[in-house]
Amino acid sequence: MKTVEIYTTPLCGYCHAAKRLLASKGVSFSEIDVMRNPAERQAMTKRAKGRYTVPQIFIGADHIGGYDELSALDRAGKLDPMLAA
Repeated sequence: MKTVEIYTTPLCGYCHAAKRLLASKGVSFSEIDVMRNPAERQAMTKRAKGRYTVPQIFIGADHIGGYDELSALDRAGKLDPMLAA
C-alpha cells in the first residue's frame, strides 16, 4: 500500500471526513497539523502547487487534492487501485 499523507487542522470538518474515509478503508496515514506549525503549511502549499486550504491529500507522490477529490475518486472506484498500486 502506498504512503498516504494528509495535511489538516484540528477544527476542519473536511479533514475529519477525509480521515474517516481513509480509516474506513483500513488505510494508515500520516497527519500533518498545519495550524500548529506554519512552516508545514508553507511546505504543503508548495507541494500542492499553491493550494492552501486543508485538507491536502497525497497518495505516494501524487497530489490528490482535498476531501471532495478524495471522495470523488472513491465513488468512481478509482481510490482503492490508487492506494494498492
